[in-house]
Amino acid sequence: MNPPALSFGTTDTPSEEMLLAVESGLDRHNVAVAPLSEVRPLAAFATGPSGDVVGGATGRTWGQCCELLQLWVATEVRRQGVGSRLLRDFEAHARARGCGVFYLTTLSYQAPDFYRRHGYEVLARIDGYPDGIAKFLMHKAEAHPLPEGPR
Repeated sequence: MNPPALSFGTTDTPSEEMLLAVESGLDRHNVAVAPLSEVRPLAAFATGPSGDVVGGATGRTWGQCCELLQLWVATEVRRQGVGSRLLRDFEAHARARGCGVFYLTTLSYQAPDFYRRHGYEVLARIDGYPDGIAKFLMHKAEAHPLPEGPR
């Protein structure tokens, strides 16, 4: 059932204006109902002798939750503990902010085993990507009392 006087359609080439309308509308709604001003960026980096970034972990914290959005290590310094150190430093910084819930998404060709070794568990697996690739939602919840919420 369509509301009167509305048109519906799909496209493979949405205009920037239409994309911005959806993003702006969602942003207005989210800001009106949630304390998004409390979301804080968080990052950890590894640099080489010349100051060039050879690895990094980036994400954000909000309340007691910490989301890892990206973790990357340059090929030439992989398998030397750089990723593990970045993840530990990232999580430690988040803990200092009061976080005890950590989560991320990763693809099957990226690093699900790496995260498992660091205490993360799979909450969801999404199949259907090309070449048998799967996406994982992973989390690690530490013994951290959560406040009572609305019932």
